[in-house]
Amino acid sequence: MPSRKKTDTRATGEKPKSKAKPVALASRGRSKPASKAASKPASKPASKPAARPKAATKAKVAVRQPKLTVRPAPTTRAAAVPVAKVAPLTRTLPRAAAAAGEKDVMEIDWTLFGELSRALALKVARAWDPDLVIGIATAGVIPGATIAAILDREFHSMIISRRYHADTVRATPAVFGQVPAEVRDQHVLVVDETCDSGATLRLAVAALLNAGAADVRTAVSFRTGSYEPDFVGLETECEIVLPWDREILVDGKLVINPEYADVLG
Repeated sequence: MPSRKKTDTRATGEKPKSKAKPVALASRGRSKPASKAASKPASKPASKPAARPKAATKAKVAVRQPKLTVRPAPTTRAAAVPVAKVAPLTRTLPRAAAAAGEKDVMEIDWTLFGELSRALALKVARAWDPDLVIGIATAGVIPGATIAAILDREFHSMIISRRYHADTVRATPAVFGQVPAEVRDQHVLVVDETCDSGATLRLAVAALLNAGAADVRTAVSFRTGSYEPDFVGLETECEIVLPWDREILVDGKLVINPEYADVLG
């Protein structure tokens, strides 16, 4: 039987061909990857994720940023300077007293008196510009000093009275002391709390003019009679009871002024 010749690989220099791997390897679950690219994990997509639907985005914005409705603030008038409105207390006398010619009584409290003094100062300021203010002592000093303070003018006082240094009330008023020397060549406003016949104011004007005042005008808080001052706070036919006259101090206690006990009750 003829023998097969063995090929000498060493003589030819060729490497022997490798035998094919048994098919049994496939049964082990190991398979050669088809390509190098296939063996690499899938890379992240180059493009950004798809945007959300527009409807969903709008809904989200609508929730986070709701549309605000701006309503204009209601228009209001500028706040005016508050002015106290106080009704004076007027006591009506009985018919018998009225028939006898007696006047009704008007009680003035401090609030009303302060408002009247301010109103009187404004009347003066709108019509005239005095250089200084003179208050008739004693009651006229209170509105006079108030008006001088509001007008920012120098203030002085002079005594003209029916009762000063007297046991009884005089028929006519008199000037006590000297007229302030500052009135010379000045425009002077003389102030008293009330006037009826005007005897006190007439005497004050004459004394100031004799002292050298260039011009003198008059102002009162209450006009109760025929005399017409240049400036008036309130005109009335009632008998005025001023806040500092209503009560007096007796033995450390405030009591009704005996002079007004009959009308005030």
